[in-house]
Amino acid sequence: MLTTHIPAGLAGLFMAALFGAAMANLSSDLNALAAIGVEDYARTSIGARQRLFSLQGRHMSMKNLFDGTVANQVKTRLEKLDPQTQRRWGKMTAAQMLAHCSVSMLWAVGEVVPEKGALPARLMGRLVKPMVFRNEDPLRKNSPTAKSLIVSDERDLEKERERLSGLIDKFAAPGAEGCTKNPHSFFGKMTPEEWAILMYKHLDHHLRQFGV
Repeated sequence: MLTTHIPAGLAGLFMAALFGAAMANLSSDLNALAAIGVEDYARTSIGARQRLFSLQGRHMSMKNLFDGTVANQVKTRLEKLDPQTQRRWGKMTAAQMLAHCSVSMLWAVGEVVPEKGALPARLMGRLVKPMVFRNEDPLRKNSPTAKSLIVSDERDLEKERERLSGLIDKFAAPGAEGCTKNPHSFFGKMTPEEWAILMYKHLDHHLRQFGV
């Protein structure tokens, strides 16, 4: 999971980027307003927002944990892990990885409130978010991790696998109604559909880490 630990000196750069993007959007909006008129522009703007966040939109065509088939595929991949499975990158053992993924699932089902990331990290998260959710590309290797998601003690693989499998079911079964309403520590406020996509991508990322 992505979050925190962005050098404070970069905060100004992030703010400048956000301001520049906001001004570009404002200029575009003013041009559109002049071209098509207030009422038509208002209808177009609302329609665009509805398409962006619609359950029937592009987001839900991506793999996500609300899809029972996808959730079962993930659990099948979990079964391929054993204590001797070697990581391809990173530092965690297979059991620690499962425990790490369980904590992120606790965020998704609302049992744990994500910690609030530092301001520079949250600003960066807003910039990165569209890239994460625009397609099914996997998450990048060795991404920074929230402190609360770090697992460094020894864990039992079978226990952690059973726990994670149960949390996947708990998230998937009720669909959007069972999803947290808390903001993500890095990406901020997210729709249930975005949570479902991110949880799949996160699990897929770590299963790839162990070659399953």
